[in-house]
Amino acid sequence: MPARPPSTQGPVETTVQRAQATLDELWARTNVETRAYTGNLVALTTRRHLKRVQEALAGLEGHYAGRQIIGIMDGRDDLQVHASLVPQERGLYVERLVLNASAEQLQGAILPLLRPATVNHVWWGADARPGGVLLHELMDVADQIIVDSLTLDIPPARHYALADLGWSRSAAWREGLAQVFDSPDAARLLPDMTALTVRYAGRNDLPARLFAGFVADTLGWADLSGVSIRAARCARENGDLCGIELSGPDTQFSLKTQEGDLVRVTARWPGVKRDYLTNVPPMSLTEGLARVIARPERGEVFERAWALAKATLH
Repeated sequence: MPARPPSTQGPVETTVQRAQATLDELWARTNVETRAYTGNLVALTTRRHLKRVQEALAGLEGHYAGRQIIGIMDGRDDLQVHASLVPQERGLYVERLVLNASAEQLQGAILPLLRPATVNHVWWGADARPGGVLLHELMDVADQIIVDSLTLDIPPARHYALADLGWSRSAAWREGLAQVFDSPDAARLLPDMTALTVRYAGRNDLPARLFAGFVADTLGWADLSGVSIRAARCARENGDLCGIELSGPDTQFSLKTQEGDLVRVTARWPGVKRDYLTNVPPMSLTEGLARVIARPERGEVFERAWALAKATLH
């Protein structure tokens, strides 16, 4: 196994036209013969979120994209490009190009930097709604768009795979709730469920709304009129779920966070009381990115949940 490279190569200031040549010069400084051409990952962000985006991309370890392009949309008045090779745990490097400019200046600057004949992932790593045509320009060449789709009002489409980090974040909760109903006696009660409460950490309630849309769609509810979305306090990141309560006449199922990965499950209906702990691990931003890239969700399930959740925002 090759030794880990000693340090990052660069950053070196360059231009869009000279970016590939600059990367080739940086490669020549290393002792690494193998280059990871596994895809392009374009992250569009702002200075406020830059550190978080860089940390998330570093955590991917180059498994899904050998070239990372970060576009800082509220940057300099003139376009500035920096190229670097970032060392990974496996002893390889990932190519990183950071473009510091305005959203308008980034238009047309990113497309020439995409390595051809590979998969293109585009991540909107900002909390502001996109203006102009930058994101739409990249949608035309993207194989996957990674966004907070409810905030940006980006519906699912057919010419690219839409991945939502809020949806990904709720994956362990969806699996945990499904396991509660693995027992036939509990499953028989599902048609009687009439109300759902979803509690979430921090200020971002959109993952909770998507989760509620999933439950409502699974149970055949026409809308989310029987759903309550509530903020709560728990040792989870902003937007992660803290607990779920699904109930019907004389029946209640609940999952509530405990310490670490543990969630307490309680089930109550006439003649039955169950109480146990199960694992529902939190998901970091890096883990969420890795999941949506490596394991695309079933599109039709997400689309129906998205439509139900979107209706609650009007």
